[in-house]
Amino acid sequence: MLSTEEKEAQLFAKIEAGQKIESLDEMPDAYREHLTNLMMMQADSELAGCYGYMPWIQKAPTIEEKFAVSNIVRDEMRHALAMYGLLERVGVNIEAHIGQHDYNSRGAEATDNIGDKRLGEDKRVNIFYYPIDTWYDFIMFNFCMDRGAGHQLEDVRHCSYGPWAREIEKIFKEEMMHVAHGNYWVKKLAENPETKPELQEALDKWYIRTMNIFGRPGSRRNALYQKYKLKLRDNDVVRQAFHDEVKGLSQQWGLTLPEWKPNW
Repeated sequence: MLSTEEKEAQLFAKIEAGQKIESLDEMPDAYREHLTNLMMMQADSELAGCYGYMPWIQKAPTIEEKFAVSNIVRDEMRHALAMYGLLERVGVNIEAHIGQHDYNSRGAEATDNIGDKRLGEDKRVNIFYYPIDTWYDFIMFNFCMDRGAGHQLEDVRHCSYGPWAREIEKIFKEEMMHVAHGNYWVKKLAENPETKPELQEALDKWYIRTMNIFGRPGSRRNALYQKYKLKLRDNDVVRQAFHDEVKGLSQQWGLTLPEWKPNW
């Protein structure tokens, strides 16, 4: 049996050679721990996001939009199922994990700003603690959070764990369709003087909340993720890429980004 040091050496040799890690046997304990944490954050976020979207099948303004939202809900549930399947491959008891948490709970009030705090014991990204109270909230969640997730998933597409990288290619395409849905509605609502003020209010909320999801710059944990090539970039680099894209679109449609002040 290989020692921890030998296993680490083999792992880094594969990563340096551009090869993917494919099995549990190839993983030192630290690699498995960090991989599991990242995949659990995504899986729990996908499931919590699905539950947050579900009421909007009924509340969407037109029959066409009810169908569109139902497709988004289906996509998010498929993403959750796929991610939990990957977690089972690295030894996580998924039924026990899911049974411990209420993914439908929304611990934050609509007017709260919880920054980067986590309000529960599950691993969801904390933006999923906020309720989606209006159609403007739903659209701006599409526009901001799905876009923010896309920027984060860019790193995973090139990560060192093969099964995750391959699954993300499918998930990424579907997330971009959700972003396109948000773009369509933001443009439509921004061009209407009667709906633009409420849209701006929604942007003021969800832009700030999304900017908080990326984590602190230069974090020790993120440095370890980069060491194992589970992430490629610092949190602040990913956040800046998201900001630049949203700023360009907002200016194009006559919207104004609020000032974001980090909690750290």
